[in-house]
Amino acid sequence: MSTTKDIGHPLFVPEANREIANERAATLVDTISDYLAVKDTIPTGFTEREKILKSRKRILDVLGGTDEDWNDWHWHIRMGIDDIDVLAKIIDLTDEEVEDFDKTANLYRWKISPYYASLMDPDDHRCPIRMQAVPAGLEYFDREEETDPYASVFNSPAPLITRLYADRLIINATNICSVFCRHCLRKKDIAQKDMVYHRDDFQAALDYIAGCPEVRDVLITGGDALYLSNDTLGWLLEELEKIPHVEMMRLGSRMIATLPMRVDDGLIEVLSNRRKPVYLNTQLNHPLEVTPETEEAVLKLMKAGVMVSNQSVLLKDINHNVHVMKKLVHELMKIRVRPYYIFNCKKLQGIRHFRASVQDGLNIMENLRGYTSGLAVPTFIITAPEGKGKTPILPTYLLNPNRNGKLLFRTWGGEVCEYDDELPDEE
Repeated sequence: MSTTKDIGHPLFVPEANREIANERAATLVDTISDYLAVKDTIPTGFTEREKILKSRKRILDVLGGTDEDWNDWHWHIRMGIDDIDVLAKIIDLTDEEVEDFDKTANLYRWKISPYYASLMDPDDHRCPIRMQAVPAGLEYFDREEETDPYASVFNSPAPLITRLYADRLIINATNICSVFCRHCLRKKDIAQKDMVYHRDDFQAALDYIAGCPEVRDVLITGGDALYLSNDTLGWLLEELEKIPHVEMMRLGSRMIATLPMRVDDGLIEVLSNRRKPVYLNTQLNHPLEVTPETEEAVLKLMKAGVMVSNQSVLLKDINHNVHVMKKLVHELMKIRVRPYYIFNCKKLQGIRHFRASVQDGLNIMENLRGYTSGLAVPTFIITAPEGKGKTPILPTYLLNPNRNGKLLFRTWGGEVCEYDDELPDEE
């Protein structure tokens, strides 16, 4: 019987070549040795399961809820934590935090779903979940930045519509979320009054879209698109499907991270009966947000034919570390979520303390491209001022343009290479 040691065998490789390949493999492993040394120390929603379940029990006791309540997303909405005395029974708050809290809470609205509160470390004041959800004094003292980086007043050609691009636009379906994130780009729109729109309110937006044959892609967001009832969301998707030139619909929702129980049987029924594709863009910013509940929600959406992508926000002291971000994209891939974007945190009043530098974002991209699966590498995005849209920011790999059929570029590993290219077409 032929073996791989036989010269004529298709799998035969000379021993000297094997040794070279093994040496190269060892060198490749060395390029990620810093990550391998720390990856298991970065907490995720799976590794911290026991601690999260303890928090869940404590929260149910504080709120007077049951296990059945916990699985009902309506209960989480009704019991959203927006009282500091209730919050103080769930996590430890210092006197200074309470003082700062009072200032900020009067300026910017806050609310935390019981589920998302269960992901917080009750004793860690720098917990990445806590920092995203609990008001901080730094919000109050930041008054120098913009209040409307989208320049929405100039980009709303019809009620509930935001339009920044030629072939796609946004329907702002509500201003309500299950958690009012402290880094939210729509801080100014999250007022004390909840805006729940009805079908008559959406009709002007639908009429506008129907009159724009170039619009092929509609994003329903808010607030959070999944805050809409199943009936309202189903009706809105159906009305969009009736418009011939609308080819696809997208849903913008952070509930996959903040309230995954929202993906209930009724929602799956609504999403399963679509004639045109539906995509869902979510936002998970830290591996702690990737939990068994999140995975279950994603699997349900996939079975309904909905593809799920993730749009992280680069947040200082939360995920602007190259290892944390790599762990995040790996956890996302494990639960079948495509890492799509990393957004540089916008220049917005009240969130300056979250802003990391663009160079921090580029460093992350440099440590992803080539160092992990291409499918796990998102695009790093800066949102241009005055509503001029998203611009990708990439590390520079091309060192010179095509000159006489030659390109000079560097590899992900830093090696400079010459590449034979075709001459560009004459303009």
